[in-house]
Amino acid sequence: MGLGDIPIVAMLRMRMQWAQERQRVLAENVANADTPGFRPHDLTEPDFSPAVSPTPFAPAQVSLAVTDAGHIGGGMTGGTLFRTTRTGGYEIHPTGNAVSLEDEMMKVAANALDYQAVSALYTQSLNLLKTALGKK
Repeated sequence: MGLGDIPIVAMLRMRMQWAQERQRVLAENVANADTPGFRPHDLTEPDFSPAVSPTPFAPAQVSLAVTDAGHIGGGMTGGTLFRTTRTGGYEIHPTGNAVSLEDEMMKVAANALDYQAVSALYTQSLNLLKTALGKK
């Protein structure tokens, strides 16, 4: 059994490769910020749903017990104070370029944090396997 046969290690490796490729795409967006007619690109996140099988015992819907008339129910019945979806498009310059450097740099920073988290998990997984094998 190879290291790539372990599902969690394979998924972590795929996620790191995706983050590396996304960094390349985002860097191209930033590099073409002044190119007329350029539209920014991004990658879709990898789909791990086939690798993660659903549990056969799905939990039932859980709700909080309301034992007094003054208690607030546990469901999301009310609206939210915050906007959860992005409305509107991107700013397009007169040259037809739609790259927003602020948006791209936020994506780059989020991607870097994601890569750091996944690489830390990958390292911890390898250390756990080494410990299980009796190696330091």
